[in-house]
Amino acid sequence: MGALQGREYAVTPFAFRALYPDFLVKGGSEGVPVADTASFCEARLVLFNPFTWFGAVRRLRSLKPDLLLVAYWSGLLAPLYFVIRRLTGIKMVVLLHNLSSHEPFFFEPLMWRLLAASADGVVTLSATVTQEVRAVMPDVPLLQLFHPLYEPDGESPSVEDARSALNLDIHSPVLLFFGYVRRYKGLDTMLRAMPSILQREPALRLVVAGHFHESAASYRTLLAQLGIERSVDLYPGYVSRERTALFFAAVDAVALPYRSATQSGVVRFAYGHGLPVIVTPAGALPEMVCHGKTGWIAPDCSAAGFAEAVGEFLDCRERRELEAIRPAIEAFNRDFSWESFVEAAGGFFESIAAKR
Repeated sequence: MGALQGREYAVTPFAFRALYPDFLVKGGSEGVPVADTASFCEARLVLFNPFTWFGAVRRLRSLKPDLLLVAYWSGLLAPLYFVIRRLTGIKMVVLLHNLSSHEPFFFEPLMWRLLAASADGVVTLSATVTQEVRAVMPDVPLLQLFHPLYEPDGESPSVEDARSALNLDIHSPVLLFFGYVRRYKGLDTMLRAMPSILQREPALRLVVAGHFHESAASYRTLLAQLGIERSVDLYPGYVSRERTALFFAAVDAVALPYRSATQSGVVRFAYGHGLPVIVTPAGALPEMVCHGKTGWIAPDCSAAGFAEAVGEFLDCRERRELEAIRPAIEAFNRDFSWESFVEAAGGFFESIAAKR
């Protein structure tokens, strides 16, 4: 939003109060904010309550914006956007994180048709998603961009302070698995890779921080079965900005053992903190990594394949070359700033808003 305002666009945030009922989120959703502090008091829109949609329609009609920019990552959003587009008449650009839901459902093709009927333009963040959109809605104007960089808020703690706070040895290699824990993100793959990794480097630690959409107990059971409990630290639940800075300051690299992916904000979080990533070749993840320079790409999505990529990371660390990676990450980041994103997107937004 700040980057748009920096280019003299007038921007009004319109936040959700809630997306899903708590009982649908395993482990509950308490502590997971939907709107930020500034806009939450104005948020009345509840995705699972259609009665609130009409309040949103009235509010949007009163605002009379030239364009409505909406984010899309799940088919469950399509009916809401269809209602808003039809009842307000406001031009709508969809910022499409992914077209296919990570956990597909049988009526998703209907949701795609609703989205195509609602969208006056689409912005995608990867070539993989662009191909899907071209197949489903070939007549909708489309702009392919990228997932912008997430930079730390404020000053990060030192490595020493962060590791002390998390009870991590200052000399041990530490990996981070960060964000929502869902099946497609492959945390179990990472855990099954750990015995092989620990044979190579017994001191390695894995930190897992994020909200579990699956049973955290099942992962603790897997840890016990694999005999790796002392090498893995679980921090289930919503991660505040302060804790996020702590986790990223404490680690050497970020692990993304995904089974499927369109793009990933976690990669941009890692790069924003100057950290390399270790990823599988799932979806668009390889588009976001320069192998051996900003991270490592596993040969496949198996536990053995991921262990091999971690081995390359450990080789680099043993050669004391991790610091040399940081300039490569900084160079890679220059073309992926929010300012570059808005510079590319601004003309597209204006062209959609000007269409009759």
